[in-house]
Amino acid sequence: MRIAVMAAGAVGGYYGGRMAAAGHDVTFIARGAHRDAIRRNGLKIESTLGDLHLKDVNVTDDPKQVGPVDLVLFAVKLWDTETAGEQTRPLVGSGSRVITFQNGVDSVERLAPILGDDVAIAGATYVVTKIAAPGVVRHTGAMAVVRCGRLDRRPDAVLAGYVEEMKAAGIDITLADNMLLDLWKKFVVLSGTSGITASIRQPLGVIRDDEDMRAFFFKLMHETMAVGRAAGVAFAPDYPAELERAVATFPPTKPRWLTTSTRATASSWTGSLARWLPSDASTASRRPRRRRCTRSSSLTGWGGLGSAAHIDRVPDEAIEKYRGGSMAMAAEPRRRSRGSVSSV
Repeated sequence: MRIAVMAAGAVGGYYGGRMAAAGHDVTFIARGAHRDAIRRNGLKIESTLGDLHLKDVNVTDDPKQVGPVDLVLFAVKLWDTETAGEQTRPLVGSGSRVITFQNGVDSVERLAPILGDDVAIAGATYVVTKIAAPGVVRHTGAMAVVRCGRLDRRPDAVLAGYVEEMKAAGIDITLADNMLLDLWKKFVVLSGTSGITASIRQPLGVIRDDEDMRAFFFKLMHETMAVGRAAGVAFAPDYPAELERAVATFPPTKPRWLTTSTRATASSWTGSLARWLPSDASTASRRPRRRRCTRSSSLTGWGGLGSAAHIDRVPDEAIEKYRGGSMAMAAEPRRRSRGSVSSV
């Protein structure tokens, strides 16, 4: 297959590197120091699933130099979706598919008007990667899982063929029957973790192990589930129990966005939730009128979550309990990081 990675950051670099190692014709779209390092030294992947050093790598910052490809791995941050989508146009031909490797639930909705309904494919990945240095992608943990599929659930023989090629390259990828549900299940977790850690400014281990914080954390996730149901998402009756089991496995460490000044994706994870809120957000009992979000959240300052039922403010008992830790952490100067973490 001819493949383009838009763009070759931590997530795109990891999966693109696996496909290149399997012999596919992969071009990495990158810029700046990362592009220069790949061009000079190749792409290195440090991973518990196997290290790679790809020495002869096609890398460019201009998609027009690449032309149409079979598959685009679309792995930009959510706020860059439209800009990167326009830049992706030269990569799209008659049989192309663009799989999104993004958080949130609306990337396909935003890409389809630019690239076409048949081209834009929803995807979700569970992987923890970072750019350790220009030209070096570091993958931690034992998980690197991808799910993808059409939101309209139509059969797509072209997409199915590309998924089989990715499986043959050793990527753990599944063609999902209900991709909308998969997107929202991931969104439930990310909106909860980003909201609670940003507001309380404590690591997940502290939050999970405290009775008050744990209850608040689950209220956030359950509220997102309620909004999803109002938007037509059919969560299984046992999904709350599935959440309980998943939370028990989360690492207790502090999320990166609490300690660096790099731009965080949490605003994209949670901000779009406000567009799905009904006028009576306390019930989320009907299909909501979608609207643009505003920076009105009293919880985090991130895109409208403050209007939601459970999270218009952090519980007083939580603030009092963690006031020392929260204030101390808030007072810390934020350190700049050379690379950003993609924990998706």
